Amino acid sequence: MLRVFGRQLKRFRLRAGLERAEFGSRTGYSASTIAAFEQGRRVPPPRFIDAADELLDAGGVLQEMKEEVARAQFPAFFRDAARLEAEAVELHVYDTHLINGLLQTEGYARAVFSMRRPLLGEETIEQRVAARMLRQEIFSRWPDPLMSFVIEEAVLRRPIGGVEVHREQLEQILLTGQNRNVEIQVMPLQREDHAGLAGPFTLIETKAGQRIAYAEVQKSSCLYTERASVRELESQYGIIRAQALTPRESTAFIEGLLGELCRAQRS
Repeated sequence: MLRVFGRQLKRFRLRAGLERAEFGSRTGYSASTIAAFEQGRRVPPPRFIDAADELLDAGGVLQEMKEEVARAQFPAFFRDAARLEAEAVELHVYDTHLINGLLQTEGYARAVFSMRRPLLGEETIEQRVAARMLRQEIFSRWPDPLMSFVIEEAVLRRPIGGVEVHREQLEQILLTGQNRNVEIQVMPLQREDHAGLAGPFTLIETKAGQRIAYAEVQKSSCLYTERASVRELESQYGIIRAQALTPRESTAFIEGLLGELCRAQRS
């Protein structure tokens, strides 16, 4: 899809008689970035597609591909979930291995993708990072979707990407948790009762009122739409939230982790 979009973009640019450098300056991008868009090596952001369609008088052809271009930036196993996530009116997430992509900083996301085995190419890493950051536009949507996150304490203590990335990530979680539509909770290590031992999952409610559950492991994923299966995970999530620290306690806990980190850096 990215290559198809790139060929169309180049065709309209040449028809308009614009060199890459001139076209780039008019849209706010370098000539090398325009080349990457045209060759399908980078994912063009929605604002670029809108600007390009208007500037090149493409008659909506480029804009019509915007949704498919956006989906193409995600791994195949996540594309359906990404579409549902972007349209959700409610989103509830339980994480056990790493910070959820919606809460990740750019540095944390880059570290996560850089650690993948087998190794990802640099262009793929940058494409995945850009896609992950684009998902976070959900926080600027209106009306605000209702969101909650339960994060295992071990995940918050794991210094993915090093001390500085770790510190920035904890700060990002605290900042995101200040949004009125977002609640963040921590599941402490010392809990004897734990309803989430089967692994991470996400609950999604669509505008149409459909409730869906999403779970993934390695490169496999599953969207549950059958009501019985979704209800089971909804029940689990309710118990998990009850077993976790409250949002206010969780904020204090993360602030404590930040304090520990800062003291360790000074010593």
